[in-house]
Parts: sequence; C-alpha cells; structure tokens
Amino acid sequence: MARQEQVLVLEPQQELKFRGPFTDVVTATLKLTNPTDRNVCFKVKTTAPRRYCVRPNSGVIDSGTSINVSVMLQPFEYDPNEKSKHKFMVQSILAPRDMTDMEGVWKEAKPEELMDSKLRCAFEMPIGNDKTNEHSALPKSSSASLDDGEVKKIMEECRQLQVEVQRLREENKQIREDDGVRKRKISPIAASHSNTVASTAMTKDEGLSTRVLALCLLFFVIGAIIGKLVL
Repeated sequence: MARQEQVLVLEPQQELKFRGPFTDVVTATLKLTNPTDRNVCFKVKTTAPRRYCVRPNSGVIDSGTSINVSVMLQPFEYDPNEKSKHKFMVQSILAPRDMTDMEGVWKEAKPEELMDSKLRCAFEMPIGNDKTNEHSALPKSSSASLDDGEVKKIMEECRQLQVEVQRLREENKQIREDDGVRKRKISPIAASHSNTVASTAMTKDEGLSTRVLALCLLFFVIGAIIGKLVL
C-alpha cells in the first residue's frame, strides 16, 4: 500500500538555503504548518547529522498551528566548487486522538501511515565576502585614497631603485674583476697575504650581494603594490 501524501505544509518546500560566511554557525528556518483537524507528530532527519543541529527535531503540531524549526549548520571550510549533497527529510504521522506517548506512536506506526517530504541543502556566499574579494578589497580601497601625484612619486622612486640596483651590480662586477687581476699578480711568497685579500673581497661581495637582494625584493614589493593600484 502506498504511503499517504504529506499533510504538513513546508516553508521552504524543496530547499534549505544557508548563507555564508561559514566561519560561524549559520541558521536556516523551516516552518511546518498543520492545516488539518488532527494533531500531527513530526521528526526531522538529515543525511549529515554531524554537520547540523536541529531544534526541535521532533514534536507535535496541533491542528491549525505552525512551528518553526531551526536548522543550524556548524562552521566548516567553504569550497565554492563543491556542491552540497546534504538532504533533510520531514517525517510525519497523524497523532492518535488518545495519544499519551509520542515515542510509542512512532514505534507502533505502520509504513502506510508514515508521510515524508525531502529538502535539499544549498550553500551561498554573499558577494564581496568570498576569499578572493577579501584579498582584493584592501588594494581597491587604498587606490581610491591616492591621487595622481602620489602615484607618480612612487613610480619615480621605483625608477631610482632600478638605477641603484644596476649601479650596485656594476660595482660588484668590477670588484670581482679587480680581485681576479690581483690573484694573477700575487707571487707564491705572498700567498698568505693573498688569502687575506681574497677573504676581504669575498666579504665585500657577500655584503653587496645582500644589498642587491634586499633592493630587488623591495622593488618587487613596491612594483606589486603599484600594479594593484593601477588595476
């Protein structure tokens, strides 16, 4: 024998929507209305019980009344590319007129007396609150506070940094060449002195290399900021 059609009226009827961000508990409300002249027992079940907290998850709806069920989604790492497969089912049964024990009603219920409705779950992230927009919001707001003069000033500083980096590279190259010439002219007798000079040159090279690396890094950071400001 086929089951009875659902007598309860569900709002929403087919889909529960949860609106992010999902770093905290997100609650959706399910309204259950009993339009009949009989009391109706109900239960709310889900395919993902660890992800949701439902209050109340069961009870009795008096004739001609409604009840709001709070479905609370627990915090989780939201992936916009992942579609939700979670589902809910509202199961109901007409309460006996002489009912004294609701649990006993469910235990003694026949399959053809049970009614159910299924709902899908959908996750939505508000525009402007996703990770991409969060990262891009700061540069956009910063660019709005900069005028053309400030942008030109930063660009000029970047060009000066380029010139300084090039000068340091040439200076570093010249030191290496001079060190090579000195090594060829040093006699075996002055070998120990040569080692000292070479060590000093290497120290200078390392110092210059560190300065060049720091300036290159600074230029890269400023260049990235300018690129975002222009965009």
